[in-house]
Amino acid sequence: MKKLSFVVLAFTAIAFTSCKDNEKKVEEPEVVTVDNTASEKEVYEISEREAEFNDPKIEAIFDQYIEVQEALVNTDAEKTASESSKLEVLIKEVEVNEATQTAVAAMAATEDVNVQREHFETLTAGIEGMLEGALASGTLYKQYCPMAFNNKGAAWISSGKNILNPYFGDKMLKCGRVDSEIN
Repeated sequence: MKKLSFVVLAFTAIAFTSCKDNEKKVEEPEVVTVDNTASEKEVYEISEREAEFNDPKIEAIFDQYIEVQEALVNTDAEKTASESSKLEVLIKEVEVNEATQTAVAAMAATEDVNVQREHFETLTAGIEGMLEGALASGTLYKQYCPMAFNNKGAAWISSGKNILNPYFGDKMLKCGRVDSEIN
């Protein structure tokens, strides 16, 4: 029994000393500091409208709606509120449903982009109703994101086929599809 204990002890001592000799010196990792203050966030722009409108008031409302949408695509809550305020003024000049007026007013009153996106869905429905028979020529595109609002889905109207998702911004910028065309 003593021999066995001695052998185990000797084996352990040899293992420790041989491992100690093979230790590799670990170099400290290089620390690289990156200056993010100078870099700017990429700004996304919605396609220019090629469609022509019958009514200049509806045209102005749609163009301002696109400004609101672009601010949401860029996840800029402050600009979304500002652009929504401008849209609110234009919408008061035409006859729209109360839900649309309430949605744009709520978007103008907050700088919480998630709240703004929730109201944008209602605003889009109101804008879509205004577009019926409003185009003299050209095409607008109703686009749809199936993942918006926990997979409930939501739509928006765009001036081009290119998908720039206002419900997710650059987190899921290209999530969506052209659902239909508005002529």
